[in-house]
Amino acid sequence: MSDATRILKQTLVGVGVLVLAAVLALGAADISSQAGYSGVGPNFLPWVVAVVLAACGLGLIREARSGGFRHMDEEPEGAEPAAYWVGLAWMSAGLLLNALLITSIGFILSCALCFMLAAQGLRRSRGEPHGLLAVARDAVSGACIAAPVYWMFTQFLAINLPGLTKTGWL
Repeated sequence: MSDATRILKQTLVGVGVLVLAAVLALGAADISSQAGYSGVGPNFLPWVVAVVLAACGLGLIREARSGGFRHMDEEPEGAEPAAYWVGLAWMSAGLLLNALLITSIGFILSCALCFMLAAQGLRRSRGEPHGLLAVARDAVSGACIAAPVYWMFTQFLAINLPGLTKTGWL
């Protein structure tokens, strides 16, 4: 690959990050800026993420235009290609199922399912064992993470998340 092509591709990565920052900024502009607890509104964090992404995008473009990404080998020698597509498929399924099922089976179960599918994707992409015991362990781990998050948001912060029941505990 010629240097000009390499620099163009690396510049396009930075431009892509800038476009993502712009999309996040447009989304943040639609969120209410009414100040909440301690004077910070709900649009504060999306704006911070958009600004940091924009700075990263500008840094990537500057790096690419000043000679390209440093210390980047063209192709590693002797390395076997990793099977990342398997992990991507499992993680994508987890995110899509979470978005699809969160209102019908509740936050805890949908997030536990998402965690389990993402963990399985990571295991399978690295070639680790992925039997029924690993699936059950990942599902229980996901529930153990999602349940306290759900309870903290619903019981202590009074933020409504989709639940399985109307009690606020499941």
